[in-house]
Amino acid sequence: MSSTHDYVKDKRNNDVQVFVNGKFYHRSDAKISVMDSGYLLGDGVWEGIRLHKNVLIHLHDHLDRLYSGAKSIAMEIPLSKKEMELAIIETIQINEMKSNVHIRLIVSRGIKETPYQNPKVTISPPSIVIIPEYKKAAESVKRNGITLGTVKTIRDYRVQDPRINSLSKHNCIAACIEADKLGVDEGLMLDPNGFVSTCNSTNFFIVRKGEVWTSTGEYCLHGVTRQSIIRLCKEYKIPVFEKNFLLDVVHNADEIFVTGTFAGVIPVISIDNIVIGNGVRGTITKNLQDWYSLDIERLV
Repeated sequence: MSSTHDYVKDKRNNDVQVFVNGKFYHRSDAKISVMDSGYLLGDGVWEGIRLHKNVLIHLHDHLDRLYSGAKSIAMEIPLSKKEMELAIIETIQINEMKSNVHIRLIVSRGIKETPYQNPKVTISPPSIVIIPEYKKAAESVKRNGITLGTVKTIRDYRVQDPRINSLSKHNCIAACIEADKLGVDEGLMLDPNGFVSTCNSTNFFIVRKGEVWTSTGEYCLHGVTRQSIIRLCKEYKIPVFEKNFLLDVVHNADEIFVTGTFAGVIPVISIDNIVIGNGVRGTITKNLQDWYSLDIERLV
């Protein structure tokens, strides 16, 4: 099976230095307490950030989302956005990294006095971890695409706000497990009203009669790459709509693709065992891949 996170393995990752609360540790020695809120409860927020040709791609958008998510869960990050940026830069400099790097930035609520969910029993400032890895997305996935299956796990507010990039990923993990059982690469999740929402680890788009459609965004993560693709559609005069639509529209789409920070734009060749288009990457999907790559290059 393919994955939107397939990457070329790199032995250099065995010796990366990881940032943990202001200090650096060899990957094998980088540790967080078992009493940390992230470990105990999945209580915190995170971001995935790309380093491309010495540029942290869309860094400020990622930091804005990180701090907004932290505010939503009443957690105050002890570093300012500028200080966090400097910590990320220090991490990549210590590791002498230049490009094809994926950075996982994690902020948990901190150490607990006892294993209990109430934030009042937190006895330390939030824990900050920065994990850099050499990760180059597999070109075969971008070219050959992935398969999807509609899952029963829905995306809604009954458990947690689906727009927050929370450390608690149970909703997405449940959808991922369903997808594995269906024998597909990712799960397509519906919202509580039965409309198409998102995939378990990527944002979802269809192409229909020359138009690009994606969900309203009410029940999905506000993806940084998702926003870039919406903007690029407008710049290149492709009609793009954030709207409600049902699964039968998806099954009859001309093209389908998903987006994410790591791999960018990824074609979908089938969903629910229905071949989309000719079962190969579509023209608009290919164009958006190219335009997104050019857009990234303009940042360096």
